[in-house]
Amino acid sequence: MGSILRKLYKIYTWLVFAPIFGISTLFFGTSTVILLFFLKPRLVSTLCGKTWARVNSFATPMRVTVRGRRNVDPRQSYVIVSNHQSQFDIFVLYGWLDIDFKWVMKQELRKVPALGIACERLGHIYVDRSNREAALASINAAKQRIVDGTSVLFFPEGTRSRDNRMRSFKKGAFRMALDLQLPILPITIQGTRDILPSDTLDLYPGRATMIIHPPIPIDDYSHDALDDLMARTRAVIEAPLTRPPSAAHGR
Repeated sequence: MGSILRKLYKIYTWLVFAPIFGISTLFFGTSTVILLFFLKPRLVSTLCGKTWARVNSFATPMRVTVRGRRNVDPRQSYVIVSNHQSQFDIFVLYGWLDIDFKWVMKQELRKVPALGIACERLGHIYVDRSNREAALASINAAKQRIVDGTSVLFFPEGTRSRDNRMRSFKKGAFRMALDLQLPILPITIQGTRDILPSDTLDLYPGRATMIIHPPIPIDDYSHDALDDLMARTRAVIEAPLTRPPSAAHGR
């Protein structure tokens, strides 16, 4: 982006995008809490969460391309596993995945005004990463919600990648898949790191691509082969990151 356009866009970021993000987060967070008294969580998540994500994506503007939708059975629950490049991954997944799912989120997000309590009421899963026993207890307590087409979503890297290279995976998602006997749904997100790089507030307009890979069945795996399952999943997610989005899966 040229220097003049960059300066103009920075003004736009603070005068237009930032207020839209703040107001929309308060509005949809509050609306979620209210609507949950009258409607089912799945419907409220679609009405408020998906709209919130898309409003802020369009305001950026971020264009999103989704590939591999045919790999999803809406009646099947999954353990969804995605790479994590940017905070904008949340907009991509919530706005365009079209699956009812529960996030596994770090405890610190509970403090975000409106958004924190809305996610808690929707049944998303907060984990205290500084306390392994408490984190496991939170995940175990949430297992009963992952039924009838409702899935659970993990960022198994645990935090955002700083250099576009995937970090090593943690085992929680894969243990849950084996415990619940659910297939793993691998997802690759590309482009969000260029829109909002990690550890910065330097926002840029751009394009993101979400690739939904074929599910990985867990029938042939046991807890003793957990590392093999992790390696297979990681290889699937990482493969498109080494080539341009246009070379990834078709729709």
